[in-house]
Amino acid sequence: MPATPDGPIAIYYEHPDWFRPLFAELDRRRVPYVRVDAAAHTYDPSETQSPYSLVFNRASPSAYLRGHAQVTFHTLSWLRHLERIGVPVVNGSEPYEMETSKALQLDILDELGLPYPKARVINNAELAPRAAEGLRFPVVVKANIGGSGAGITRFDTAESLAAAAEAGTIDLGLDKVALVQELAPLQDGHITRVEVLDGKFLYAINVYPAEDSFNLCPADICQTTDGQQLSRAACAVDAQRNGMRVEQFKPPREIVREVERIAARVELDVGGIEYLVDDRDGRHYFYDINALSNFVADARNVIGFDPFERLVDYLVERVAKASIVGAEAGAVRAQADGAETVGADASTAASTVGRA
Repeated sequence: MPATPDGPIAIYYEHPDWFRPLFAELDRRRVPYVRVDAAAHTYDPSETQSPYSLVFNRASPSAYLRGHAQVTFHTLSWLRHLERIGVPVVNGSEPYEMETSKALQLDILDELGLPYPKARVINNAELAPRAAEGLRFPVVVKANIGGSGAGITRFDTAESLAAAAEAGTIDLGLDKVALVQELAPLQDGHITRVEVLDGKFLYAINVYPAEDSFNLCPADICQTTDGQQLSRAACAVDAQRNGMRVEQFKPPREIVREVERIAARVELDVGGIEYLVDDRDGRHYFYDINALSNFVADARNVIGFDPFERLVDYLVERVAKASIVGAEAGAVRAQADGAETVGADASTAASTVGRA
């Protein structure tokens, strides 16, 4: 048995603050779990069994900002190892690979025929001005591996982009790959983030970013649009200084269907998919798919319920389903082994009769 049915759930994480609400809900429900530090982790490729009933991947692509660059590529290898030996994983290797490649996200959106801001992919900063030809300014150079707005720089003119490329000040990020992408003016000054659980719509929020900021992490938002201060007990320590505002929103059914198509395509169990409405044409454009999506802070005051309760429900259900599937697979193997034994006995008997 590759997973241990009665073993604990492994919460594989790196950020020190973002998952306190999850841990609190697991503790309240007395769900057996262990915290696995993604920044100091080892595994044995030859192992065939795991002590965990389920692994919940919460590794962040922005780990390098906290001195944990080793997390990103190690995590992908471990997730693929777990899947190879049959351990159930929430947000496994496919959504994690997608999370750590904004270029891949655009390929997926294009494959699905869904709209996204025009972009070019580069692996050399000197190519940024050429890549921007034909794009509408302003543009952003966006690191392929980002997170929490990291690795995004705005350029308002072709001249400023060319000057930065010549000066060597454009940073392509951890894997030296980046997008050069149109930066659309936001209709009504906000983006919309749609959260999914089990690949299905959970809730949506409008996020009003702080001026000149690309950090749209919902766990870092400090107030609602009407000025109500949100509880900071569950948030990162620097969240009060970011100036973002948030409100609940109900997207059109068409957009919800598109979001769920994206989630199904990338096998996204839990995550957030972001889109904007371009003020120039009134159309919506998807621009980010987040496998590490943090629920909005003080959710009861924003969306009317606690999404961590539903998340823990989902994790417990996944463990139960995995246990049933494992038991059924064990029964099938036992039956097959029994049939082989019977076949061998019959063959031996026939051989004995023949010699007689």
